[in-house]
Amino acid sequence: MANQRVICEHCDCVYEKVTLAKHQKALCTRCEGVLQRYNGLSVQQRLALSVTAAVLWVFANFYPVMSISLQGLKNSATLWDSVVALSLGPITFIALVAAISIIIAPVFQLLLLIWVLSFALSGRRSPAFKLCMRWLEALRPWSMLEVCLLGAMVAVFKLAGMLDVIPGTGLFALAALSLLLIRIAGRDVRDLWDTL
Repeated sequence: MANQRVICEHCDCVYEKVTLAKHQKALCTRCEGVLQRYNGLSVQQRLALSVTAAVLWVFANFYPVMSISLQGLKNSATLWDSVVALSLGPITFIALVAAISIIIAPVFQLLLLIWVLSFALSGRRSPAFKLCMRWLEALRPWSMLEVCLLGAMVAVFKLAGMLDVIPGTGLFALAALSLLLIRIAGRDVRDLWDTL
């Protein structure tokens, strides 16, 4: 039987779960934190979106985010190149944080989701289900693709005034991946506990 209670992650207040309509969300009366959001995705849809996001992750990480050219000289950079460039400077720790937040955490989120959802498709819990769900919850704050996307967009607009800047395949894949991760790996992943 599904758990009929929900606990606010901000103030630990306990509530009865409610059935939400499309575009609705339940808020904590004490701290206004979001308790539940409507999620109209089936297990099959979530799995399909997770696999799509994994393909987009490959494009975002191995194709250039942008290409810069000036007087015949051309250079392009991927997300991996940005992490390597940070690691060569005096702030190596920032390179590690960047690698975790824009490369490692998102791919682990996707792999865990695909693992859990592929078993959920047949109505079963995956091996190590509890551990996977805890890791999904722990990785959520570390995945910051949207911050990386915002930084890349700012760089494109700032450099466009001085150089010839061409947004690359990686940038478009990064934008789509950011939106998909927010949709499939956000806080609504908790309802998998109830589904399974």
